[in-house]
Amino acid sequence: SCLNTQTEGSVVITFMELLKNLVRRKQVDSSNGESKTRPPQQQLAKALTFPYLIAIGVGSTIGAGVYILVGTVAREYSGPALALSFLIAGISAALSAFCYAELSSRFPSAGSVYHYSYIFIGEGVAWLIGWALILEYTIGGSTVARGIAPNLSLLFGGEASLPAILARHQIPGLDVVVDPCAAFLVFIVTALLCSGVKESTVAQGIVTTANVFVMIFVIVVGTYLCIKTDWPGYKLSSGLFPFGVDGMLSGSATVFFAYIGFDSVASMAEEVKYPQRDLPLGIGLSLLLCCLLYMMVSIVIVGLVPYYAMDPDTPISTAFSGHGIQWAAYVITLGAVTALCSVLLGSLLPQPRILMTMARDGLLPPLFSDVSERTKVPVKGTIATGLCAALLAFFMDVSQLAGMVSVGTLLAFTMVAVSLLILRYVPPDEVPILSSFQSEENSSGHIGTSRPLISKTDASIVENQEAQGGSLKSKKRRKLASWSIISTCVGNFILSYAASSSLPLPGFVRYSICGVGGLLLLVGLIVLSCIDQDDTRHSFGQSGGFVCPCVPVLPVLCILINVYLLINLGAGTWLRVSVWMFIGVVIYLFYGQRNSTLVGAVYVPTAQGGEIRRASRNSLA
Repeated sequence: SCLNTQTEGSVVITFMELLKNLVRRKQVDSSNGESKTRPPQQQLAKALTFPYLIAIGVGSTIGAGVYILVGTVAREYSGPALALSFLIAGISAALSAFCYAELSSRFPSAGSVYHYSYIFIGEGVAWLIGWALILEYTIGGSTVARGIAPNLSLLFGGEASLPAILARHQIPGLDVVVDPCAAFLVFIVTALLCSGVKESTVAQGIVTTANVFVMIFVIVVGTYLCIKTDWPGYKLSSGLFPFGVDGMLSGSATVFFAYIGFDSVASMAEEVKYPQRDLPLGIGLSLLLCCLLYMMVSIVIVGLVPYYAMDPDTPISTAFSGHGIQWAAYVITLGAVTALCSVLLGSLLPQPRILMTMARDGLLPPLFSDVSERTKVPVKGTIATGLCAALLAFFMDVSQLAGMVSVGTLLAFTMVAVSLLILRYVPPDEVPILSSFQSEENSSGHIGTSRPLISKTDASIVENQEAQGGSLKSKKRRKLASWSIISTCVGNFILSYAASSSLPLPGFVRYSICGVGGLLLLVGLIVLSCIDQDDTRHSFGQSGGFVCPCVPVLPVLCILINVYLLINLGAGTWLRVSVWMFIGVVIYLFYGQRNSTLVGAVYVPTAQGGEIRRASRNSLA
């Protein structure tokens, strides 16, 4: 029985240690001194300004899907109100963009939302977000690469016209169709990314410009044809909303995913010369430009052809052919190819930086944190990303896995909004003192001696100053704000889950559950609106950046929209994502938590962190 008691006690201790590891948070350096003290093999080049960021944002967002999406959504959901669907989806995406703009300018790191989650929520959530982003960028890049060959073949007169080395082939005896063209393009993009961030961004800017010119061609020529034919698509007896307002809103939920990609700008934060100014501009202008292009293309195409007569596969080419401009199909196909190439660059560009940031924190092997001294890019991570994406694109038809891309993006959008709420109301009031500061081993000739960083005297000083500095009113406010944030998040989940069609419940039960979720959401939102935001947020992170308006309403709405979309992705998608997440949990348990840079860290009040570090350095001297 004694042995059983000891075993149970060790299990409890191990479980408690795991919980502590999951919620430990890393420190943010307000002066960005972390990048200055980082060794040369881990420093990225400060080479980007906001025109480069716009090229990354627009190029990563506008894919070939818009050339197909307008037909499907107009026929099945929105009708002539297609432009309104794009507008509402753009406004919804802008909620996340506002959150990204503040956090990226305050905490400019290559880790993007992984970095924010690690600072504000904890290591466990940060790991899952980083792991989901790895899946998003790998599957996203492979899916895009597989879509290039069919569009490229149209320019040469069909798949039979492609060179044999680039054409798709089925392996005899296996139900596998290999795509050499997709793998070849991934290798070209990988080599380009390894050459330097400025070089790859210039290339992305060129192909993005070509795609934008094609869209402008569609808008200008399409407008001329619409004026010539008196806009026949809008003169219908069914009116602007043939499927009702609900259909238009359903169309907005579908086209929302056409805005995924602008978050790639935040992943480049560490390589931006003036992050406080250029990151908000890059994120905001790229999203605005995408929304305007989407809406104008929608207005023109719906005006050319009645929504019910649109071709669901090639709506734009068919619309122009119907007005006697058959050659426009080649221009539009060229636009689709350049759009896919640009999105491929945008998909493979952020992932090595996510890998690098996770490796810096010890959660992945250190080889991913190495940066080339010549090109100043994480070459090893880039090559690993390219190899994985090329193998997937070559052997697998990843179209069935495309839904998994949305999970990573929507989770990231949700965590960005949660992180912003925590920053404003309950920013971390403790900082970790890493184990390297806690001993005198191997420094100043005192090898073999060890002295704890926080002695009894230090601890008593910390306790006294904490008691004097931390007022009871401030602690109550922080506690109330914490519970209110939890209430809004839980209420968001309950309301979204009960409102989704995936839950088969009687109407009364569904409305009752929606009422409970709505009440939790409303109470939390009202409390957050009434209490003051934390004053220490001004000194947390870098100052002078963008400030998100309408907090807490804006981030709470952002969470609601993204959680609803997450829940409605389908059981099949979530089953596949769960397998990937399980693999990630296993890797974290056996490698990440044991090699984290926060292993053995001691947390002290923020006001004492700098003083203790100085005392430690003086004692070592």
